[in-house]
Amino acid sequence: MFYRIVSSLDKCFPDMKAGDFKELTSFSMLRNERYSFQLCYDSEPGTNLASAPTEIFIESPLSEYIKLYKVRCVPSEHPVSAGFYDENYERIKPGLFPDVLEPMSPGERILKSDSLNAIWFEVDPCGKAAPGTYPITVKLLSPGKEERVSVSCEIIGASLPDTDFIFTQWFHVDCLKDYYLTGDYDDRLWKIIGDFAANAARYGQNMILTPVLSPELDTFPSIYRTNVQLAKIKADNGVYSFDFSRLGKWIALCEEKGIKYFEINHLFSQWGAAKCPQVWAVKDGVYQRIFGWENDADSEEYIGFLKQFLPALVRYLKRKKVLDRCFFHISDEPNITMLEHYGRLASVVKPLLSGRPVMDALSDYDFYEKGICDIPIPSNDHIGPFIEHKVPGLWTYYCCGQWKDVSNRYFSMPSARNRAIGVQFWKFNIKGFLQWGYNFYNSFLSFTKINPFLTTDGDGFVPSGDTCSVYPGREETPLPSLREVVFFDALQDMRALYLLESFIGKDAALAIVENGIEPVLFNRFPYSRDFVLGLRERINAEIKKHI
Repeated sequence: MFYRIVSSLDKCFPDMKAGDFKELTSFSMLRNERYSFQLCYDSEPGTNLASAPTEIFIESPLSEYIKLYKVRCVPSEHPVSAGFYDENYERIKPGLFPDVLEPMSPGERILKSDSLNAIWFEVDPCGKAAPGTYPITVKLLSPGKEERVSVSCEIIGASLPDTDFIFTQWFHVDCLKDYYLTGDYDDRLWKIIGDFAANAARYGQNMILTPVLSPELDTFPSIYRTNVQLAKIKADNGVYSFDFSRLGKWIALCEEKGIKYFEINHLFSQWGAAKCPQVWAVKDGVYQRIFGWENDADSEEYIGFLKQFLPALVRYLKRKKVLDRCFFHISDEPNITMLEHYGRLASVVKPLLSGRPVMDALSDYDFYEKGICDIPIPSNDHIGPFIEHKVPGLWTYYCCGQWKDVSNRYFSMPSARNRAIGVQFWKFNIKGFLQWGYNFYNSFLSFTKINPFLTTDGDGFVPSGDTCSVYPGREETPLPSLREVVFFDALQDMRALYLLESFIGKDAALAIVENGIEPVLFNRFPYSRDFVLGLRERINAEIKKHI
């Protein structure tokens, strides 16, 4: 077989050859960050593929800090929407795309193959390795043959700083419950929630969508997603009582797994707040749905419910000492035609939240200018007016609509385009990022459930990669995607730039970033492997001068 160590930004498609890629010979990293690279390998056509497999080992002073993953390909029938792509895409035709990272063990065997394969290496010293330069050698043993390929790792004696940046991808409890066929918050489901929350936190997420009521996100009107409401409610002629003990268990578990902030689910339906989310309660001795698509959002009955529910929820969150880390939603992605209606609902809700902010994904500046939404979250292709008006504490998001000139995480985009957003976050002092699909395993508007290993585009309604960044593995454990890891690298780049800024100031750091290129914008960046890798090495070299 032919082996080559390559960057984490290279996508190793099965129909390519290892020799197609530029070899990675060295890299640098700070003490408390993680660094990923790949070993790609293939066989010459005609090789006896039935011969004994090859065993893979790591020889390095850092070996105890290195994890291995097999890069698995998954199919994409819909890598792009027709006509909705620019010149900076890897591939636009259906096919197999490398994405799933499946854990491996040193000594595990790999098989010969005519197609290209890859092993993902994650170096994670956890701040325990002393500064210095270390060799990392991959030893490959097959009958009668031993081969070695190496890369050099320099650990710089500085650490990435903590920041106040908040990152959420929507955590869909119902998709986990449906995929693994668990009971209603039984021990199995709680264990799965904990494992998937831990994986989210490991890759940079520190906020979690919290279903105090069952979210009606991406749902066709008149149908309902699986009920995963945390609040237990009793209804008696318009008077409600609440048991939040299950929410308390959620909070404790998520904090244990590394989650700091809680994103209370939307209080009204998506895309304009016309209707209510589903709300379940014990009424007349029967557990039943008491609100849903049949109820107008501004109905007297539902507003009356909120006027009892939200103060009780706020009191509970205060007692749990997490209210100052909670954020609330009205409705996802309202447009300007819905401003008046959204504003009326916000005027009801906001006085009930004890000063906690309302945040929503929306791209019309008027929602913020009129004081209706406290934290507007414009998409990264509509963020310009918000930057021009110097909105404090600004967030951004992307989803299926952000395809031209901006960063996103589609299968079809180069990984450099995924990672570039970290520099953009830093330059514009962005305080938070939202993406809707951590683990959305449903079809368009949740008509059906899907297998995300086989259907990667929500059954054709969005480009592959938009709906999830984590896969539901065997034994009820999460499997990261290479896109999830690359986005985490973007967050590390952002933190490295804040460290550099602390040494030399924002202007000098920005001059290093923009040396030889046009000023960075959200819709303008050199989305190339060599630029992104080279920039990070320049940043590290400059940090090294000041420690």
